[in-house]
Amino acid sequence: MSKAFTREDDQPEAPVLARRNSSLPPGTQNLMTPDGAQRLREEFARLQATREALLTTKGDPDKAQKLAAIEQRALVLDDSLRTASVVQPPAAPDGHVRFGAVVTVRDPAGKPATHRIVGVDEVDFDRGWVSWRSPIAKALLNARVGQRVRVKLPGGETELEVIAVAYD
Repeated sequence: MSKAFTREDDQPEAPVLARRNSSLPPGTQNLMTPDGAQRLREEFARLQATREALLTTKGDPDKAQKLAAIEQRALVLDDSLRTASVVQPPAAPDGHVRFGAVVTVRDPAGKPATHRIVGVDEVDFDRGWVSWRSPIAKALLNARVGQRVRVKLPGGETELEVIAVAYD
């Protein structure tokens, strides 16, 4: 559209907010670690504080878009927290891999890797945190120290040996 047909005071419309569709199949629990739930609650509180500060800001041409982004993220966090089933770590770990475990594995080349099995809303690949729904977590769940498991990865199938299991 030509600039001649717009007013300078026209502000872009804020996007329509929508609740997300869960990445979990219907009827599947939204498992979450206690610290994962706490991190999401803290993020929600920070968003609310940012929103309140932004509401009092004058003259910010991007205010509507910033508020919309905050509201959208708040909806996602609210959905996650509202549907979360927080799973406590085992009181007496038995060496088996359970939800929330920090698992150290060794691949066939002898290279170790550490993964933490977390909820779908807690995944952080940079930290080695994988969803309990992921192929690697599915292969590791219920395994024990010393056990070898087969896992299908994008690069093909491999075998991993569980060398340590811990809980934070």
